[in-house]
Amino acid sequence: MVQDIKVLVVDDSAVVRKVFSEQLSKQKGIVVIGTAPDPYVAREKIVMLSPDVITLDIEMPRMDGITFLKKLMQYYPLPVIIVSSLTTKGSKLALEALSLGALEIISKPSAAYSVGDMSIQLAEKIRAVSRVKMIPKPMPQNTNRALAAIESKALSETTNKIIAIGASTGGTEAIRKVLTRLPRNTPGIVVVQHMPAQFTNSFAERLNELCQMSVKEAKNGDTVLNGQVLIAPGNYHMLFKRSGARYYVEVKTGPLVHYQRPAVDVLFKSVARYAGANALGIILTGMGKDGAIGMLDMKKAGAINIAQDEKSCVVFGMPKEAINLGAVDYVQDINSIANKTISILETKITISSKHRVKQNH
Repeated sequence: MVQDIKVLVVDDSAVVRKVFSEQLSKQKGIVVIGTAPDPYVAREKIVMLSPDVITLDIEMPRMDGITFLKKLMQYYPLPVIIVSSLTTKGSKLALEALSLGALEIISKPSAAYSVGDMSIQLAEKIRAVSRVKMIPKPMPQNTNRALAAIESKALSETTNKIIAIGASTGGTEAIRKVLTRLPRNTPGIVVVQHMPAQFTNSFAERLNELCQMSVKEAKNGDTVLNGQVLIAPGNYHMLFKRSGARYYVEVKTGPLVHYQRPAVDVLFKSVARYAGANALGIILTGMGKDGAIGMLDMKKAGAINIAQDEKSCVVFGMPKEAINLGAVDYVQDINSIANKTISILETKITISSKHRVKQNH
């Protein structure tokens, strides 16, 4: 018999605690075993009730959520979903929380975000993170220090190449580990990370500080350029397009795909159509199967694809689905994906150059 997932709701707002408790109680397989108005009460209830998952507000009195999260991850690690306001401060704190070990973000209910939608998404996130095995880990001395990027002179020839990346649960840190290892002259990169609106801009700003490439939240019509990363904005799909020799992105609303907007499949399918063999696809940690069919389309169009391996994934859902469909050429540990990407691009450039020479003769 499968046991219910036990959830502890930690939030200083009595309204949020009540809404979350009521809505989650309607979701199959989930039970709210307690609530706490601050980390001090939460600490006592964690010891007493042994929850499987915690939802955590990060802006609270007495002890802020970031301080509490640091202590929790060091001494009593549990899967944590961050509940954040849609403010600039809230989004930056949420991203810091993800770097410290939290697994997901969800927005507090607002006029533009119905309680019904919130409860369905929160339940899905709870189910996904409840399966993650957390281990105690010391906090890094400097979580913002960028890793040394790979040097590659051959990449100066990559005018027509494109890299497409998709990720969900655990993806913010996985994306950071890939992008911070890539050189400034890497081909243009388009990224879909499942993340609520408002958070993607802070995510892009944080990556821009860490990476040799420039990183920005995508806007409709942005040109895809060498040395630049475009992050799909939360609550909008991002499509890859071509006009003559120019690559650009289209940012638009539309129905949810795999319960997501932005969706990886939407991006990958458009990359397959407009970039074909000039593309390289990367699918990273995440729940569900978003991106698998789109990645298969990319492979059929001539792209080469990489999936993150199970051991280094927080959730081996999206990569597993793509692998099972036969859409993946290489399965790599997260720390070796950047190297593999450079190696593939250099090989494709060399082959392409030789092909041009043969044609010219």
